[in-house]
Amino acid sequence: MAEAFFKKYAKNQFNVVSAGTSPSSNLNPIVVSVMDEIGIDLKNQQPQLLLDSMIENSHKTVNMGCMDEESCPSLFVKDVDDWNVDDPKGKSIDDVRKIRDQIKHGVLNLLNSLESDN
Repeated sequence: MAEAFFKKYAKNQFNVVSAGTSPSSNLNPIVVSVMDEIGIDLKNQQPQLLLDSMIENSHKTVNMGCMDEESCPSLFVKDVDDWNVDDPKGKSIDDVRKIRDQIKHGVLNLLNSLESDN
């Protein structure tokens, strides 16, 4: 969701990559549905594994919610924003909508801070 919002609102101003420490093979269908509700199509997106090189080559890293070094190395590098977002897996559609809106808010705040840095 964060990658999709970032691409929508950054308008190709920044390169964004989204990945997880234990990505599933397919996107959560409820996530796809709640994003579709607001006009963002995720059907062609594919979860990908977070690589050390992604963190090393990034200007900014956002941690969505994992909390330990073993499963989330991004927590232990400098300049990481921790958004503390719940995992939508197993959540109701209403809860996933709240998560979506929280992520959108985080992305817009991040974009504002990145644009003021330039």
